[in-house]
Amino acid sequence: MLRVFLTHTPEMRGGYYADAPLAALRQVAEVTLHTGDVPLSGRALAEAAAGCHCIVADRATPGTPETFAHAPDLLAFLRVAVDISTIDVKAASAAGVLVTQATPGFVDSVAELAIGMMIDLARGVSPLAGAYHAGQPPGSRMGTQLSGKTLGLIGWGRIAQRLAPLAQAFRMRVLAHDPYHPPTGVEAAPLDRVLAEADFLVPLALSTPETHHLVNAAAFARMKPGAFLVNLSRGELVDEVALAAALESGRLAGAAMDVGSAPDQRPDPALAARPNVVATPHIGGLTPEAAEHQAMDTVRQVAALARGEMPDGAVNAESASRFQAWKDGPGS
Repeated sequence: MLRVFLTHTPEMRGGYYADAPLAALRQVAEVTLHTGDVPLSGRALAEAAAGCHCIVADRATPGTPETFAHAPDLLAFLRVAVDISTIDVKAASAAGVLVTQATPGFVDSVAELAIGMMIDLARGVSPLAGAYHAGQPPGSRMGTQLSGKTLGLIGWGRIAQRLAPLAQAFRMRVLAHDPYHPPTGVEAAPLDRVLAEADFLVPLALSTPETHHLVNAAAFARMKPGAFLVNLSRGELVDEVALAAALESGRLAGAAMDVGSAPDQRPDPALAARPNVVATPHIGGLTPEAAEHQAMDTVRQVAALARGEMPDGAVNAESASRFQAWKDGPGS
């Protein structure tokens, strides 16, 4: 039977690898749990997973060359997330270790959070509720409505494709820009036009060197005064220094963010503390349905490995020499 080390701390398991997927994992492998309070990395992770064939890793646990070098029994490093940016795939491949990723089970939950953030910004829900919580007079403020406003989407991936019809149900006009995947069912537009016409701008592009700080000072200068930014995709898409300046100058009326440059892709605390910012600590995919979807992906991947099959979600199948040797070894 395959032996698996699950890297999630006890607190993290409650949210991201709950009882049902853990029980399912135990049906297909012998499971060792991480019992510490902080994520492991490097040689410490290899030592904790000694003798295990698979490491099933949360997003806070990196896959480093040191781990791969000191875990001779390791066949596969499985990420319970889509993002594998903290896994050194080149080092894993050089060591013959398979890397896998999960499919995006968070599309609905992130799109719904986007709608909630847009309403919060438009109506000032957080500051008004915060005043009540603090025992202060909330005052009154004029809000805006989503109906009749323009949603600008940068990127046309799964989240954008789910968010667009939700916005249209609120009678919003939707503009979208993606040079690689032409938008359908909405109005496709050049980036400059999306920036200029959006009342709510939501960057949902893939994180690549090309899109790093895609929303920067120049982009904010093209936006209409009083527009809002909503970022719940990747923190590095937005230049936070430029964002702070746009908020300070009043160029933007406000921003909402679930991601940023702080650890674990959380919003920068200084930005999050601003009165015209609504911030959440990277909870876009933190619903039972979304978390269980991705955890169960890794259960299926471990089950496939146990059967001697290459699993769905394999990133470097051609370099998985350890798994191939194990599969073809004595008793196979």
